[in-house]
Amino acid sequence: MLSFVNLLSSIEYPSQKEKKQFWDVQGILKNRSNESWKFDLRPLKNNSKYGFFKTKADKMVFEDNNRYIVVDIEELHQYLKENKIKRVRLEELISKLDWNIILPKN
Repeated sequence: MLSFVNLLSSIEYPSQKEKKQFWDVQGILKNRSNESWKFDLRPLKNNSKYGFFKTKADKMVFEDNNRYIVVDIEELHQYLKENKIKRVRLEELISKLDWNIILPKN
């Protein structure tokens, strides 16, 4: 996910205390936004990614071979609660959530 960081400006990393808030980097998506967001960049493990309702991250980033998928965490949490589910496929999120950005890898 280090190359995702190259898509950001005004980059900040969490302090030791902030690392417990489940976010990895804060920044502005170049040419996409003027708002600074906190991103959860944790990689997939066993084709899964775990999240926390107590996270302070604004966006969760998924990575596949040729793109990054940025999902709004608040909308993701709402979707999970409304549908009473704990697991969801990434392609389902892309089609069901209103807020997501798909960025090609360079």
